[in-house]
Amino acid sequence: MSGQRATRAGLDVAAEIVAFVEESALPGTGLDPARFWQDLAVLFHDLGPANRALLATRERLQAQIDRFHADHPGAPEPAAYRAFLEQIGYLEPDPGEVAVTTEHVDPEIATTAGPQLVVPALNARFAVNAANARWGSLYDALYGTDAIPDEGPEARTSGYNPRRGAAAVRRGRELLDTVAPLAHGSHADAVGYRVEGESLVVVTGDGPTAPVDPGVLVGYRGNRRDPASVLLRHHGLHVEIVLDRTRPVGRDDPAGVADVLVEAALTTIVDLEDSVAAVDGADKALGYRNWWELMRGSLGADVAKDGTTFRRTLREDRLFTAPDGGTLRLPGRSLLLVRNVGHLMTTDAVRDGAGHEVPEGILDAAMTALGALADLQGPTAGGNSRTGSVYVVKPKMHGPAEVAFTVDLFGRVETMLGLRPNTLKIGIMDEERRTSVNLRACLHAARERVAFVNTGFLDRTGDEIHTSLHAGPVVPKRTMRDEPWLAAYERSNVDAGITSGLLGHGQIGKGMWAMPDLMHAMLEQKGAQVRAGATTAWVPSPTAATLHALHYHEVDAFAVGAELGRRPGAPLDDLLVPPLADGEIPADVVRTELDTNVQSILGYVVRWVDQGVGCSKVPDLDGVALMEDRATLRISSQLLANWLTHGVVGVDDVDESLYRLAGVVDEQNAHDPAYEPLVGPTGPGTAFRTARALVLEGAEQPNGYTEPLLHRMRREKKAQQTMATTGADAR
Repeated sequence: MSGQRATRAGLDVAAEIVAFVEESALPGTGLDPARFWQDLAVLFHDLGPANRALLATRERLQAQIDRFHADHPGAPEPAAYRAFLEQIGYLEPDPGEVAVTTEHVDPEIATTAGPQLVVPALNARFAVNAANARWGSLYDALYGTDAIPDEGPEARTSGYNPRRGAAAVRRGRELLDTVAPLAHGSHADAVGYRVEGESLVVVTGDGPTAPVDPGVLVGYRGNRRDPASVLLRHHGLHVEIVLDRTRPVGRDDPAGVADVLVEAALTTIVDLEDSVAAVDGADKALGYRNWWELMRGSLGADVAKDGTTFRRTLREDRLFTAPDGGTLRLPGRSLLLVRNVGHLMTTDAVRDGAGHEVPEGILDAAMTALGALADLQGPTAGGNSRTGSVYVVKPKMHGPAEVAFTVDLFGRVETMLGLRPNTLKIGIMDEERRTSVNLRACLHAARERVAFVNTGFLDRTGDEIHTSLHAGPVVPKRTMRDEPWLAAYERSNVDAGITSGLLGHGQIGKGMWAMPDLMHAMLEQKGAQVRAGATTAWVPSPTAATLHALHYHEVDAFAVGAELGRRPGAPLDDLLVPPLADGEIPADVVRTELDTNVQSILGYVVRWVDQGVGCSKVPDLDGVALMEDRATLRISSQLLANWLTHGVVGVDDVDESLYRLAGVVDEQNAHDPAYEPLVGPTGPGTAFRTARALVLEGAEQPNGYTEPLLHRMRREKKAQQTMATTGADAR
């Protein structure tokens, strides 16, 4: 079907999009197909010009900032710089008191703190795994990762290592002592658990005892005297003690504890943006269809394991007996949000009456809202949101006018689909400097529907570099975290969310742990995000979600928020300090930084362009696997573009590094039978040329974004692959 088109209400639409709308998403909604397409055409006609005007404003502001830095090289004088930004309209007036009033928000977002996953919408297996990551085995997460040091007598072995298992059990008991501290003794002393009346009784060698807080028990399974499990609640999160003496771990445990299950990924963002390579109608339709199936609870994926194949499906709700004898139902799946694209890109999935590609963000809003109708009405309603809301994360907005445009867009889509006003909630990604310095105004613009504000250090760094690209050479990537703007950014984001009343109405989030194999380090470091005021933070896998959940038991995130709400705000000038190098950068640092970024760019781009993989676990030069997406690519390409602009490196230096490290990346991917070398017998391939262009043309890219080049080159590659397949079939 790919490549075929159809005409609907004057729109030229990819056949895959038509099929999604007319054969899947619309039937059963009561919406008339002809009216839907007509309304969509009007949406593009009415809002397309405003979308283009916003992008023109970005270009105008950036050009003015470029001229300012060219005329005033180096770090600008704060008062003069701030006055300049106010004069050109980049820095807008503070709106005064802001009051977020968003209603009908699910507790996973409004009143409970916990980990958040981000999963590519185009990968059904990953999406099912992420949705099912609401509950995770703590024992498995500890035993199977370096959370328990992989050395000495507790190291992982080919078979089960009882010493390592015992270490996992000890950590589980430590969690139970945090969640439900006992009046006497420790859960490590337990030899049995039972329910008496509405209380949990823990039998120890010294006799029965009970938790200090009897309300920590909220449910159980089986019978009271010998339960199959007991369910505890702490800081709003649930922990289930699984009791089963027939299982290997339970058989050897004095209390029969076979596992400790923790409520982990409370929420998951199903991503149509940075972690996917969606460049045409077929790609977009796949993402929309997977989202629709998630909303109706029908998405599944075939999984091959140990020589067999089975179908993995979405988990059902979990049932327990409440202490008073009633039934307690808990969600079995993560609450799902969807991330649309930003305002920049257009897509040929739909062309307007003049043959122009339509704004991709407008198409995303209409199609993801249409897909979510399955969760708002009919027999599958309430499988995701119990409050009848749809949560749309909106990335890469520049300032309050762009947030207001999204508010208008969502309102138009609600009218088009017959939805209650403010059904579509907005998640604001604070990842562009113009949004950071105007964040309270952005929150004010979306005050009736904002349910999320999140720092995005990676994209935010890319924009920081590009905005001040002509001020001077920036510091190396590895020292960027020590720059004053970053601490001010992370703090001001939390301050704006708290003082605007977001807590109780939405999430205050922080960014991704990018090293999925280093869970010991994550356990040591990521708790700082909760202590800094985050009610959620991103993790790269279900296992990481299970482990990160421990931080929300260690720290009461909402109590932290209440305390932080009393501190003075971060000075605005701190947010406006460009991360410029202090003096000449040593030659050895330049060489290392050049190679580090070139290898990262090549390793990510080769999978994006050649295989359509939007998020990759890419080993760095030291072999450490790093999660890479378009945000990390933006940093690396913009940093090298900045250094090229200021003569820190030259084109010859970049080319030498590209060609030399292409061989390293090829070797790192030697295990992949579908992999194509970056430089082949006839010269550099499409992926290599893309990587080179991202650096050499980086200064000219709109706001430093990588999407325009990536999309163009991925389409070129797909055309080459189609021609090769067609030719092979003809032969």
